Amino acid sequence: MALHCQKNKKDEDKKDEEFRCPEGQGNGNFADPATCRRFYQCVDGYPYLNRCPSGLHFDDISKFCTFKNEARCGPIETTPAPITEPPMDLAERCDTANCLLPYCFCSRDGTIIPGGLHPEETPQMIIMTFDGAINHNNFDHYQKIFTQDRLNPNNCPLRGTFFISHEYCNYNMVQSLAHDGHEIATETISLQKGLEDKGYEEWVGEMIGMREILKHFSNISTGEVVGMRAPYLKPGRNTQYKVLEDFGYIYDSSIGISPLKVPIWPYTLDYKIPHECKAGTCPTKSFQGIWELPLNAHYVESYEGGHCPYLDQCVLHNHDPEEVFDWLQEDFNRYYEQNRAPYMMPFHTNWFQIKELERGLSKFLDWVVTLPDVYFVTATQALTWMTDPKPIKALHNFEGWSCKKKEILPEPPCNNPHKCALDFKPPESNFTTTRYMETCRECPNKYPWLGDSKGTGLYSDNYNPEKK
Repeated sequence: MALHCQKNKKDEDKKDEEFRCPEGQGNGNFADPATCRRFYQCVDGYPYLNRCPSGLHFDDISKFCTFKNEARCGPIETTPAPITEPPMDLAERCDTANCLLPYCFCSRDGTIIPGGLHPEETPQMIIMTFDGAINHNNFDHYQKIFTQDRLNPNNCPLRGTFFISHEYCNYNMVQSLAHDGHEIATETISLQKGLEDKGYEEWVGEMIGMREILKHFSNISTGEVVGMRAPYLKPGRNTQYKVLEDFGYIYDSSIGISPLKVPIWPYTLDYKIPHECKAGTCPTKSFQGIWELPLNAHYVESYEGGHCPYLDQCVLHNHDPEEVFDWLQEDFNRYYEQNRAPYMMPFHTNWFQIKELERGLSKFLDWVVTLPDVYFVTATQALTWMTDPKPIKALHNFEGWSCKKKEILPEPPCNNPHKCALDFKPPESNFTTTRYMETCRECPNKYPWLGDSKGTGLYSDNYNPEKK
């Protein structure tokens, strides 16, 4: 037995020695030919072996660790895209003379601070975002982040943005987050794969249906839900953005960016996006006044832990809390010490299942709230500042970030929400199962789903674009 293990170890080491970083492809992550659970980081031509966190596999298209059923194992050969005529509707390059705040913002490379401010005058915004359903697996973990003793320099509490998906979601908990002043935005109802290639009606059903479910079961008004994130960071080409435009959304946050030395600021989609489209499904038309809050890749200079759009997809599970804190601090300082682009911290529930990661994040938060020019804001609050940039010295009285003004918030969550056990027949399934849903509202007849956001069982949803 010992001899067998020793042989396997030697075979593994031999495979490690044989791996060569692909020529001409620069630094980055590459699939391990032997197993989908590992990958190599190539830094200056030298391969560093990494293992995905337990239960995750390396996706050789997106280049990060993800759930097994989502991972496309490699190595996957890349083939040059066929040469085609450029589309006639391609957006033009940024024209700073005609792109003026508050309605439009762009810069040639995406790194310029709005309002012509210098970095030392610019607040460092942190936007914490959380994707997926809210339920008993994550609600208490999220509450630990937004404690009363962590405050912004203007003495307002820290706030985050939650991109909600439907299945297994507890709508009483969503209502609680909204009542506390967090921003609620939409992901999609079903998180279906391949949505990026679907048509207008499918995007309407997924996005606007999710917004309607939030309205019906969390008491969140439609006008408060103004942001969107596409499943798996696969934007829906021009179709998704046409839905955003037609139904009164203000921003999208679906476009991931490869590692860059200087991070990219949010921008409006009046002009061509100022960076490579990592997903390959970004919009090509102009969508005037629609903001994009891109996901800059997280990484450190040594590439230890890899690079990732979501923080839980970087390989930090083998770090202790102090090392996690050091990693986050170095990643954050690339923004703080350069152009102060908003530091977005996107999470799935995964991060909070590993105590070392949760404790490392807590150390980072406790450190960063001591800095006098750093503010934790929602996505919409970040855009409020960007449309009317104010220097740091003016922020104590900045109305857009004030916690004293009366906001339109849903009622407090109820003490005894309805616990609904509802029939649900998954798509392309021959059997009916049970889904559980908590809400302050009365239980619906059926589990809400595409075409039936109220759960009436009639599948009669009919959404009309907002009148301009």
